[in-house]
Amino acid sequence: EMCIRDRAGTGRMKELTAMRTTWIIGVATVALLAVTAAYGKSTVREFRGTGNTETADFVVEGPWLLDWRLDGRYRNMLRLEVWVIDSSTGQVIGRAVRADEPNNGVRLFEDGGTYRLRISSTLADWRVKIQQLTPEEAEQYTPKPQGPILWPQR
Repeated sequence: EMCIRDRAGTGRMKELTAMRTTWIIGVATVALLAVTAAYGKSTVREFRGTGNTETADFVVEGPWLLDWRLDGRYRNMLRLEVWVIDSSTGQVIGRAVRADEPNNGVRLFEDGGTYRLRISSTLADWRVKIQQLTPEEAEQYTPKPQGPILWPQR
C-alpha cells in the first residue's frame, strides 16, 4: 500500500485514505448497479400456498412474468388455476395457468398495472412469483407452445 505523508505529519495521509475509500465505494456501487441492470429480472412478489386464495395487490410495469410451480403428493388428483385480476376495476383479465399434474412454467405479460391473483388449487403445493423484466429480456423470451390466456366470456 502506498503511503504519502506531508511535512506536517499524517493529516494529508488521512485525507488521501478518505478519498481512496470514497472512490472504492463509488466504484463498487457502480459495479453493483451494472450487475443488477445486466440481470434485470427482479422478483416483485412471491406467493406460496396449498389451497384457494386471492393474493394481495402487486404493481408491475410491462413487461413482466408470472412464474409458477405446482407440486404435491397426490399426483393424479392435483389441480392449479391462476387467474389475473385488474385490481383497480376488479375485472378478470384471464386465466394464466391451468395445470393438473406436477409442473412449472412462465407466462409473459406486456401490460403493467396493479393486479392480484385468484388461485384455485386442489391437493397441491404451489408457488407463484411475479418477476419484473427489462424490455431486452422480453424480446429474448421465446414461449413454449401453450394455449392462449383464456379470456372470460362477456
